[in-house]
Amino acid sequence: MTKKTFKKSFTQQEPIPEAAIARAVEVLRGGRLHRYNTLEGETSEAALLEAEFAAYLGVPYALACASGGYALQVALRAAGLASGDKVLANAFTLSPVPGAIHNAGGRPILVETDEDYTIDIGDLSQKAASSRAKYLLLSHMRGHIADMEAVLEVCQAHELVLIEDCAHTLGARWNGRMSGTFGKVACFSSQTYKHLNSGEGGFLASADPELMARAVVHSGSYMLYGRHLAAPDEEVFLKVRLETANMSGRMDNLRAAILREQLRHLDDNCRRWNLLYGALEAELRQVPGLRMPVRPQHEDYVGSSLQFSLPGFGETEIRSFIELCAARGVEVKWFGAAEPHGFTSRYDSWHFIEDPAELPKTRALLATLCDLRIPLTFDEADCRLIGEIIGECTVETGEADEIPAAAG
Repeated sequence: MTKKTFKKSFTQQEPIPEAAIARAVEVLRGGRLHRYNTLEGETSEAALLEAEFAAYLGVPYALACASGGYALQVALRAAGLASGDKVLANAFTLSPVPGAIHNAGGRPILVETDEDYTIDIGDLSQKAASSRAKYLLLSHMRGHIADMEAVLEVCQAHELVLIEDCAHTLGARWNGRMSGTFGKVACFSSQTYKHLNSGEGGFLASADPELMARAVVHSGSYMLYGRHLAAPDEEVFLKVRLETANMSGRMDNLRAAILREQLRHLDDNCRRWNLLYGALEAELRQVPGLRMPVRPQHEDYVGSSLQFSLPGFGETEIRSFIELCAARGVEVKWFGAAEPHGFTSRYDSWHFIEDPAELPKTRALLATLCDLRIPLTFDEADCRLIGEIIGECTVETGEADEIPAAAG
């Protein structure tokens, strides 16, 4: 019998909205791409985007940046990170997160991961006490939000400054509260595979006026900070402007114009993603030997990607499974490979980290952790087909290698 295959691309995004394209063309025709290149009385696209982004999150301040990774570096520096300061961070994340800590002069201290792909609260508490770190850079990796009340308890007990990496949780909530509003500052991404698409881009958001004033100057405002709408008053800038280094990484007006229209449709797109996620999840929960994470009732996630584990499989079986899926058009990524591949890498491949701790729980988790994108170019029937193919490849791999089925 001929096996079903999937024909669509896992990297194809939806077109940029026509209204955004039209506005971008206006910006191009005007030639004023730099965010501070404005006419008398004119407000730049970047400033308007920042105001709209801050209003969406319900915070007073936002800053548009050249990338999410740059936003992380600026957030750390603006929060007061000094050279050599220790920063706690998830071991399960993407390399730009510890990279931002390293590039900002900090020392990453990696924290274990629990079975549902979020930061391990027990290990976080222990390392907060033993390391005497001043900061926690919490990555909501692949859209999985930790128990934020528990995280805040640890931060308060150990006087940690919480910085949220919300690259995968724009539009998500914990217990009704927007992701990115729990810490002193939060960072977001508008790289192509995130919830807003400008190719590259990022944001900082905060309710702390001095931190945001430093961030604006760090981003390369020179003395033009008065042209920001979602920024503190001038007296705050007067306190910090001469002691804050310029690390130019501004967002330009072209990307801002592309993003403003997308932001208006974000909540609708989040609902669409969750319909697709639900269709795929329902299929995968029926597969013997495949484990889906438990999503807490307080988590209102955005299902733009999906992760699952194959706890009965070894490295050979995982590689065989991925090859079987690929042969049928389903692109599954694996976070457990010893060598980095594409966007995925295991924490022990980040050799810029000094004296990394042993992380047996995270290593065991990553060994069987699989990942796939869910672009909005898919529909629910596509997701059901993907789930069917993954299920068949899981069973086929298990039968070929006589692997006992694990609990679903």
